[in-house]
Formats: sequence, structure tokens, C-alpha cells
Amino acid sequence: MNKHQRKQLEAIMEKIDELKSELESIRDDEQEKLDNTPENLQNSDRYCSMEESTSSLDEAVDNLQTVYDDISNAIEQ
Repeated sequence: MNKHQRKQLEAIMEKIDELKSELESIRDDEQEKLDNTPENLQNSDRYCSMEESTSSLDEAVDNLQTVYDDISNAIEQ
């Protein structure tokens, strides 16, 4: 891998890091809503939907971290 390609990959890593931060912020907002939901509404369809959304966002954050790590490993090779 040449220097130009490494620079391109580093720029992609920066974008991934920014996206990950944005997703984490949205996920944290959703988690806060869940945490503040009154107990009597915690079995509602809306609550279950919010839980699924939060879980999906968690998975998306994890996936972006995996991509970031994979690119980092490729640069080090």
C-alpha cells in the first residue's frame, strides 16, 4: 500500500469516527428516553420499539468500530 492510499484510508477513518460519534449521541438520547419512561409504560409497544431502536444503534456503533479497526489493521500491514 502506498502513501496516498494510506492517507485516503486515514481520511475514511476520520469520517467513520465522526459518524460513530453522531450515532452514539443519538443512541444515548434514545437510551435516556428509555431510562426516563414511567414504569407503567415500560411494557408498551412504543417502549419496545424504542428498545429495539437503541439496540440497533448499539449494533451500528459496534459495526463502525469494527470497520475502523479493520482499516487501521490494513494500514499497519
